[in-house]
Amino acid sequence: MPGTSDMNATNGLSAQQGGYTLTSHTAALPAGKAATYRFTITGSSGRPITAFALNQTKRLHFYVVRSDLTGFQHLHPTMAGDGTWTAHLAALQPGHWRLFTQFTPETGPGKGRDFVLSRTLTVPAATTALPPPSASTMVDGYTLTLRGDLKAGMMSPLTVMIGKDGKPVTDLQPYLDTYAHLTAFHQGDQAFAHLHPQTKVIGGHGGPALQFMTDLTVSGNWRLFLQFQTAGVLHTAAVTLHVR
Repeated sequence: MPGTSDMNATNGLSAQQGGYTLTSHTAALPAGKAATYRFTITGSSGRPITAFALNQTKRLHFYVVRSDLTGFQHLHPTMAGDGTWTAHLAALQPGHWRLFTQFTPETGPGKGRDFVLSRTLTVPAATTALPPPSASTMVDGYTLTLRGDLKAGMMSPLTVMIGKDGKPVTDLQPYLDTYAHLTAFHQGDQAFAHLHPQTKVIGGHGGPALQFMTDLTVSGNWRLFLQFQTAGVLHTAAVTLHVR
């Protein structure tokens, strides 16, 4: 195997060594699905090199390792005539990965030496699109209908009507000393708001209408999480509202 005596000259944690550079325009790949990673090995001139010696029957070995060492792939990419290598990666889990290339130049100043170069790659966690603004939502068989024209930076009334099976719900029980607990977060920066209904608590017969006075600081979409209790069971409903 060419260059085995020089294998320990580097720990592989750099994209550059001995005038050679591992170059790629890809810094992130999607999670959970197969992906393509393209790269070149450039010489001191900045141009991709194309002459590689065989090393265990392959001209380049490609390793993919997750930062916590729980993921690993060993691949053998294909090289185009212009020196661009293409590696076909199996699905990667979210996290930070390091991509290693091991090769031996067949010509040039590094001829016969074994090189290990690497670059890092991020696989972000998959995100779910926020549901669009709506005037109603459902949870555990309950229907919540919202009414109100909310304006940023102003006290704005919001009414939440709760029904079930087409009938008004009147058996809301106190939860945290009120008939509902409403928490809101702004899309993007997650700005926070905590609201309680103005309805006074009189036993376990709250509903169907809950009146809130909102003071949401900025315009845009807010995700509202409304918690209420019936028959000793806590329900959490979620809905997106737009604030002008």
